[in-house]
Formats: sequence, structure tokens, C-alpha cells
Amino acid sequence: MMAPVFAHGQLRLYLLALLESGPKHGYELITALSDRFGGTYRPSAGTIYPRLARLEEEGLVTRYDEERKSTYALTEAGYAELQARRGDLADLEQGIAETVRERASQVRDDVRGAMHGLRADLAAAAQQARDQAVHAPHPDPHASSHVHRVEAEQLLSRFRDEVRAELRRADAAGQVERLTVDTMRTVLDSALAAVRSTLR
Repeated sequence: MMAPVFAHGQLRLYLLALLESGPKHGYELITALSDRFGGTYRPSAGTIYPRLARLEEEGLVTRYDEERKSTYALTEAGYAELQARRGDLADLEQGIAETVRERASQVRDDVRGAMHGLRADLAAAAQQARDQAVHAPHPDPHASSHVHRVEAEQLLSRFRDEVRAELRRADAAGQVERLTVDTMRTVLDSALAAVRSTLR
């Protein structure tokens, strides 16, 4: 389980820092945070909007409602708070950089662990198939190979269609991150190596 990203009060400060470059919608702030963490962390709306409301109550941000969207901007008091806490913000940025490295490393380890398990499962399934083949009547190997190839291609086609659908859904919501691409590359490379090992 990954440790919390922000200590008490740090997210509040970082939201002020993100608004320094100009007014933003809540969704833009969520996306900016996700980008800063390389996709390893994406805060929920339930995390961001209550903090924005609190900042508004404190007079540090102001909210403009337009076309069912709320835009948040720093007030003069918000700028003053940010200026007074530049040292804290610098420490926070350094902590975020370390957190990103740690979370990315953990994600890579989790993916490697999952791929190791997948390779082991595939190897066990291949061995079981070989054992069954030894004790079963021997049909025409070419006919059997063709049936299995067609089944494998159907599985591959279904996988491709489902992943494409998920990617398009996520892309429509602006949620496809660099981490998604890196994870897919790792997963697919490992899966290809595992499948090749059963074809030798």
C-alpha cells in the first residue's frame, strides 16, 4: 500500500501554488496534480473541492461560476500567503519529487511481480497441456495446431478490442497518462516473451 502523498496542510499550499499561474477549473487542478506526479497519483474530486471551498472561506481564493463550471483564482490574500510560504513550498516540491520516484518504483515493482506471476501461470498451463498431450490419443498435429491458433487469435482480438475501448473511454475523460503507456509496454513485452516460451 502506498503512503499518503501530502502531509497535513500540504495539499492546501500546493493548490495555491497551482493557481499562481492563473485561474483554473477544479478539473484542471486535478489534472495538473496528476501530471506533476507522473500519473502515479490522481486526487479525487472529493479531495480537491472541499479544500477549494475552505480556501474560499479563508479568503485566499475566489470562485467564479460560469456554464456549470467553477473557476478558482488567487486573491491578494492568497498571493500573500504563497509569498510568505515560499520556503515551505520549496520543501514540498522536493518532497514531491522524492514521492514520485518512490511511487513510480513501486508501480514498476508491482507490474514486474504481476508479470512474473503471469509467466509462471503460462508456464504451468503449457506444461499441463504437454502432459495431457502425452497421455491423450494423438490427433493430426496440424489440425490441432490450427484450432489452437484460431482460439489464440480470438483471445488476442478480444483483448485488443477491450483495451482500445478502455483507452478511448479514458482519453475522452483526459485520463490517459504516461504511466499507462509505460505499463502497457512492460505488460505486453512480458506477455510476448511468455507466449514465445510456449511456442518453442
